[in-house]
Amino acid sequence: MTVKLDFEECLKDSPRFRAAVEGVECDVSELETRLEKLLKLCTAMLDLGRQYCNASKAFVVGVRDLSQHAQGDPMMSECVEKFSCSLNQMIDNQVELLDSTHMSSRHHIQSLVKEDMKRFREARKEFERGNEGLASALHHNAEVPRRKQHEAEEAALALQAARTSARARALDYVLQINVIQSKKKFEILQFMLALMDAHASCLEQGHRLAQELEKYRRELGDQLHQLVLESAREKRDMEQRHAMIKQKDLSQDEAVLEGRREAPDGVVMEGYLYKRASNAFKTWSRRWFSIQSNQLVYQKRAKDVLTVVVDDLRLCTVKLCPDQERRFCFEVVSPSKSCLLQADSERHQQAWLSAVQSSIASAFSEGRAEPPSQHPERPASMSSTTMEASGRSPRTAVDKRVLDQVQRLEGNAQCCDCREPAPEWASINLGITLCIECSGIHRSLGVHFSKVRSLTLDSWEPELVKLMCELGNSALNRIYEARVDEMTVKRPQPGCSRAEKESWIRAKYVEKKFITKLPEARLSRVGRWGPHNRDRPPKPALKPKPGGISRAAGGTGSLAYNSRIPEPGEAGSSPEDLHSLHPGALLYWAAGNQNLPTMADALAHGADVNWVNAAEESRTPLLQAVAVNSLLACEFLLQNGANVNQTDSAGRGPLHHATLLGHTGLACLFLKRGANLNAVDAEGKDPLSIAIDQADADIVTLLRLAKMREAEVAQGQAGDETYLDIFRDFSLMASDNPEKLNRRDLKLSTL
Repeated sequence: MTVKLDFEECLKDSPRFRAAVEGVECDVSELETRLEKLLKLCTAMLDLGRQYCNASKAFVVGVRDLSQHAQGDPMMSECVEKFSCSLNQMIDNQVELLDSTHMSSRHHIQSLVKEDMKRFREARKEFERGNEGLASALHHNAEVPRRKQHEAEEAALALQAARTSARARALDYVLQINVIQSKKKFEILQFMLALMDAHASCLEQGHRLAQELEKYRRELGDQLHQLVLESAREKRDMEQRHAMIKQKDLSQDEAVLEGRREAPDGVVMEGYLYKRASNAFKTWSRRWFSIQSNQLVYQKRAKDVLTVVVDDLRLCTVKLCPDQERRFCFEVVSPSKSCLLQADSERHQQAWLSAVQSSIASAFSEGRAEPPSQHPERPASMSSTTMEASGRSPRTAVDKRVLDQVQRLEGNAQCCDCREPAPEWASINLGITLCIECSGIHRSLGVHFSKVRSLTLDSWEPELVKLMCELGNSALNRIYEARVDEMTVKRPQPGCSRAEKESWIRAKYVEKKFITKLPEARLSRVGRWGPHNRDRPPKPALKPKPGGISRAAGGTGSLAYNSRIPEPGEAGSSPEDLHSLHPGALLYWAAGNQNLPTMADALAHGADVNWVNAAEESRTPLLQAVAVNSLLACEFLLQNGANVNQTDSAGRGPLHHATLLGHTGLACLFLKRGANLNAVDAEGKDPLSIAIDQADADIVTLLRLAKMREAEVAQGQAGDETYLDIFRDFSLMASDNPEKLNRRDLKLSTL
C-alpha cells in the first residue's frame, strides 16, 4: 500500500499535515471528476456497442434470408451460410466483450467512485467535525480563569475527550486517504488490464474463426476469379450477339421457335395470337399460344392454368382462311370443334401454319398415332395434304438418309449427354446427337452455346451433314468429358430426371468443368509465329489466276497463297508446338489444316473464334479456312459465331478471299451467311470487281444475283425464288461435286 500521509504527522496536526490533507483533497476531487466522466463515456460506449451488435445480428438475419433466395445455387448458398455463421459468432464475441467491459467498469471504477469515494467523504466530514469540537474545547479551556478551579478541571476533561475524538477521526481520515490513494492505482490498472484481456480474447476468437475459413476463402477467391473471367467472356458473347441482332431488320416480325423448360417435351412454337370467341358476339382476344406435348394451348398470364384448344394435334388439321374479313387468319379444325386464330403478319401466320403441321408430322413419325383407318372421324389423307401445303413432307428418304448417316458415326447412336438410344436431334455447332429432352435443355442454353436442329423434321444442307459426320459424340466427349473419370463424376442415365440432366449439361458445356485445364503459361502464350521465325506453320498463300489482279509487286503486301496443308513433320506442326499454343493460335492452326476436332478443342478451351494473328496480316481462323478451301472448317466457324465480315490488314474479308481464290462454294456460303457485298478492300475493290478481274463466271453470277436480290429487298419487293434455287444448286455442287466449280478463264464484261 502506498502511504500518502504519515499517522505521526496526523497526531501532531502540524501545518505540514494540514497542507498535505488539502493537496490530497484536491487530488481526490479531480480523480472523482475524471472517473465519473470515464463512467459516462463507458456507459455510452456500451449502449452504442449493444445497438451495433443488435443491428449486426439483424444484418446477419437478412443475409440468411438472402440465402433462402439462393437455394438453387450451391456456391452462393454455401458462401452465405458459412460467412453468416462466422459473422454471428464474431458478433457474439463482441457482445461478450461488452459484457466483460461493463463488469470490469462496475467492479473497479464504479466501486471506487460509489463506495471508496463515499467512505472518503464521510471520513472527511467526521474529521472536520472532530477538528471543530477540538477547536471549541481548546478555546473554552483557554478562557477558564485561574480562580475557577472546578471549571478548569471540567474544561480539561472536555479538552481531553475532544482531543481523543479528533485524533481518532483524523486517524480514520488518514487511513481513508491512504486507502483511496492506493486503490485508485490498482483499481484503474486492473480495469485497464481486464479491458485489454477482453479485447484480446475477442480478437483471438475472431482470428480463429477467420483462420478456419481461410482455406474456403482462398477457394472461393479462385472460383470468383473464374466467374469474373467467365462473366467477361459471356459479356463479350452477349455484346457480339447484341451487335449481330441489331444488324438484322428488327422491323420484320420473326417467329420465335425455341424450347421452354416448363414443357417436358419442349415447346415447338409459342407467341401471341388473336382468338375468336365461340360466343354470339364473336369477340377477339389476344392470348399467348404454344404447342407442347402435341397439344395447342393458350393462357392470358403466366400464372394462369393452360387452356387446351386441341387435345391431340394428330386428330386435327390447319388451313388458311382467306374469306375472313380480318387478315392473317387461319383455322385449326378438330373432329369436335374448330378454333379461328389471327396472326400479326403473313410471316407470323406462315410460321404458325408450319409449326402446327410439323407437330402433326412429328407425332405420326414417332409412332404415337394409330393408323388412319382406325380414326373414322379423321380423313386418311389429311396428314399428307396438310404437310404438302406447307412444303414439308413426312420423313422422306432424304431425311431417313441423313438420320442413318449421322447415327452411324461412332457414339452417335446414343445421346451425347444421357446415352438415350436412337437420338433424333442434333447440335449443329457442336456436331453431336441428342435425345429430345436433352435437346430442349441445350436449346435453353442459348444459341451461343448450342444450336439445336431436328434430324427428321428440319431440312439439312449437305455441308451440315458432313460437318456432323466430321465430329460426332465420341470426338466431342473426349474434349468435354476429358476429366470425368478422374473426377469420379456420375454421368446421367436415360432414366434420370430433367433436373439432373440439366445440371450435367450446364456443368459440361457452360461451366466446362470436365475439360482439361490449361496452364497459365499456355493461356498467356500466343505461339512463336513471328514474320521471321522458321518455326511458324506455313502460311497458306493465294496465287491469283494469270491475268488476274496481284499485289506481289509494287502493292501493299503479297497475296500469294499456298493452299497446301502442312505435313505432320513440318516445323510448327509438331505435337509439342501445338500443346504449347494459346487456344486462339491453336484454332488458327487447326482451321488452316482442316482439323475440326482440334478446332472444337480450341473453342472449348476459350479460343476466340475471331482471333487475330497480328504476325500474319491480322488474319483470322476463318480466313485460314478460306485459304485451304475448307467448306467444313468455314461452316464450323460460322456456326460457332465467326464474323463473316471481319477483314485482314488489307481490308479483305472472307468473301474477298473466296473470290480471289475462285472458291465458288465458299462464296456461296458467305453470301448465305450475310457477307457484305459492298465492302471494299485497301485498293477500293469490292468482291464483284475482283470476280470480274479474275474472270470467274460462277462467282460473278452469284454476286450479281445477290446484288439484285439486295436491291429488291431494299425496295420492299419479295422477288422470286430463282435466287434461292441457284444458291441451293451451288451449295449442293460445292458439297458433293466441288471439282465442277473449278475456275474457268472467261472474259467478262462489266454490266
